[in-house]
Amino acid sequence: MSDVLPDVVEPGLRLLLCGSAAGAVAARLGLPYSGPGNRFWRTLHEVGLTPEPLEPRDFRRLPEHGIGLTDLCKTASGADAELPPEADDVDRLRATVARARPEVLAFVGKRAASVALGRPIAAYGAQPDRFADTETWVVPSTSGLAVRWWSVEPWAALAARLA
Repeated sequence: MSDVLPDVVEPGLRLLLCGSAAGAVAARLGLPYSGPGNRFWRTLHEVGLTPEPLEPRDFRRLPEHGIGLTDLCKTASGADAELPPEADDVDRLRATVARARPEVLAFVGKRAASVALGRPIAAYGAQPDRFADTETWVVPSTSGLAVRWWSVEPWAALAARLA
């Protein structure tokens, strides 16, 4: 099966962001984090991870800012509750992280982190686990579907860690 969205990953990244999977709108448009109400792009700028505002169509420019993108599930799309568990590919993610060797891996949302780390995620922020020998964080999902759990503070803490 082919990937729903391409990875934006290269060696030497400061930050690799890993979501669960492409949302339905992102998959249809071929543009990550492009669903209505998604806070991803404005959050990157608001917390200082990018010096300029970017839009979904700019996703291939993220490495200019030391940032990469991937997903735990590359072959299915939709809301977390719709994703088939067999589509999660922890081994692929581990190989991607090991190859790119980012300074920090941050899971965008607790679901991807919980599956990859093999345990429930109690709190956002830096995690005690390393994944593929990489410092690991969890930040709130930016999806409009996750608005009731939204908080920019963990994103700001991540940006401060990378400053």
